Amino acid sequence: MLTQIRHEEPYLPAARTPASTLARQSLAHTLSCFAPVSLAEMQDVALLRRIDTKMVLSEGQLARALAQLGDGYEVLDIDGRRIHRYQTLYFDTPDYALYHQHHNGRRERYKVRARAYADSGLAFLEVKRKTNQDVTVKERLPIPGITPQISRRGSDFLAAVFPYPAAGLVPALWSHFQRITLVSKHRAERLTLDIGLSFRVGQTEMALPGVVIAEIKQSVHALRSEFIGQLRQWGIRPLSFSKYCLGVSLLVPQVKHNHFKPQQVWLNRIIQESK
Repeated sequence: MLTQIRHEEPYLPAARTPASTLARQSLAHTLSCFAPVSLAEMQDVALLRRIDTKMVLSEGQLARALAQLGDGYEVLDIDGRRIHRYQTLYFDTPDYALYHQHHNGRRERYKVRARAYADSGLAFLEVKRKTNQDVTVKERLPIPGITPQISRRGSDFLAAVFPYPAAGLVPALWSHFQRITLVSKHRAERLTLDIGLSFRVGQTEMALPGVVIAEIKQSVHALRSEFIGQLRQWGIRPLSFSKYCLGVSLLVPQVKHNHFKPQQVWLNRIIQESK
């Protein structure tokens, strides 16, 4: 089951279990067979305006899928690393207005986050907008690193791309995860695979051992994606999913969360099967 962990010391991502360590080793071995693509080369498929398809699976299922997809994708390689570390701080209003936009089914909605890409040394303040045509548009500003306060420069950036006052935003949720990024050899498609995901609000953390959040990012919606096709053969279908909303729904008891119960049930199933 999903459980909360209290931390009185400075926050670190949750440790992996022996089972997840074995799955991670299997993933690393499988990824070594993929052709590499550099960060500079990947800019051709940055897809800052895109259609997203999200799917949730186990690390074991991911290893089996990747073993069959090496001919269709290249893997992002940074200094020999193919599994990269990410840290994110999401911002919201004190009453979680951005969270409730998603929970209440609002078609056009926003997320604001600061994200550090540990292995490339980059960090950005980012705004993600979901349009009423289900198109994801991302705007971002380079920043020196993640801080709980939005700088004057960050506020000016938000004033240009975000419809609400930046002064009303406060730190809402931390997340840590590791990411594998694949680029299709055949179409404008980028695939991100997030593993080792954990959330923190205050001193309370929750980890999702064995869970993989897959996001297929395309210039236009195309179910002919090799990855989507492989997972559909196993009965895994796209799932409406937000890491931010999931973390808040699990760790902030005062917010509404009934809309996200199906995702929580599916995650519990994957965690139990991974054990």
